Amino acid sequence: MQKQWDNPATNLMPERTRVPAVLTIGNVRIAPATVLAPMAGVTDTVFRRFIKNASKFTGAPHLASEMWDSNVDTATTNEQSGCGLIMTEFTSADGLSRMREVKRKRYLTYYDDEHPISAQLFGSNPDTLADSARICQDAGFDIVDLNLGCPAKRVVSCNGGSGLLRDLPLIEVIFKRVRAAVSIPFTVKFRMGWNDSNIVCVPLAQLAEDCGLQAVALHARTRENGYTGQARWEYIAAIKDAVSIPVIGNGDVLTPEDAAAMVAQTRCDAVMIGRAAPANPWIFRQIAQYTATGRYDRPTDADRYRMIKAYFGMLLDELAEHPIVVGIPGVELTEREIKLQRTRESARRETLGKMKQFASWFTHGIPGGSTLRKQIFDSKDGDAVLAAVEQFFETRHILAEREPEPELVASSYPFRA
Repeated sequence: MQKQWDNPATNLMPERTRVPAVLTIGNVRIAPATVLAPMAGVTDTVFRRFIKNASKFTGAPHLASEMWDSNVDTATTNEQSGCGLIMTEFTSADGLSRMREVKRKRYLTYYDDEHPISAQLFGSNPDTLADSARICQDAGFDIVDLNLGCPAKRVVSCNGGSGLLRDLPLIEVIFKRVRAAVSIPFTVKFRMGWNDSNIVCVPLAQLAEDCGLQAVALHARTRENGYTGQARWEYIAAIKDAVSIPVIGNGDVLTPEDAAAMVAQTRCDAVMIGRAAPANPWIFRQIAQYTATGRYDRPTDADRYRMIKAYFGMLLDELAEHPIVVGIPGVELTEREIKLQRTRESARRETLGKMKQFASWFTHGIPGGSTLRKQIFDSKDGDAVLAAVEQFFETRHILAEREPEPELVASSYPFRA
């Protein structure tokens, strides 16, 4: 997944336009109307809970009452969380339906504080997708979502993700089978089409509505675009004109101003954020603050330090849940102990890999961040990673005292009642 953006547009806060306070999908209430996009290798349970905690924001009612229209529900938007809905990494329906229940838990693990949560599936076999949707429903997920957007070659080669955009009749069969298989809300996330010569997003959204899906989300790029160029929000607006079910907009929302601009330009019912979340875990809280007060916090070095340490600590806590196998000299390990040992070693490597992966996201925009990234990439274990973080920010703290950063970014639009 591309981490940078090509010539991102600069958006200003449109007058009297704000991200909606509430979105309802079926019987699931989402407040505020912001969604963490499903991202492979990113949105596991640790990252989802991390974003939930990072996005919590309680507004100042005395301020908001002076700035908001009377029909905006301040409490709904600010007292819960800046992120209204979180989604899992996309999961193979074929793999999910075949694997044993014990192994399924690894892919479907979530905690009570993650609700509402949507499970995203990909695949091309209608029966397998229906079976996997039932598994997700039985596991307690609030929503099940179909991925028709992933552009990865290995997914597309199996006719999954955006590969299905070339076969609307098959998509219709999938929609109907999955809809009949579950009672929880069923949604779909898709791209505009395979390429500019095959734009199918509007008829696809209409097909979803006709088949009983309760919401659609559009990443306003084609499969051929990948993550390059600017997202074409006008197609989100076109879908909004074509269907009556909720429409979620996705693509190039990097700031609170972008979120408000997307709502103003497309009239979408909710805003979905993907790549901006790992780079700026505060983005959802900032949107809530911006909506309430017209300005938002900008993270200081101390905030970044606490954020990196908290996330890495959560990863290590998750690793600690894997049992440690202690061998007895002269006694061979049993087959089960060997398997546990391998599982823990695999988890250890995965944890260290995620620390290194997210170092490039989390140090985005920090002067001297490349030094920290190199130290983290050279580290051999989690303790070494945390030590590098401590050392880096201890030095940065001295620099921060000399040049304090501004705490707030003001709105370009002065809010008036």
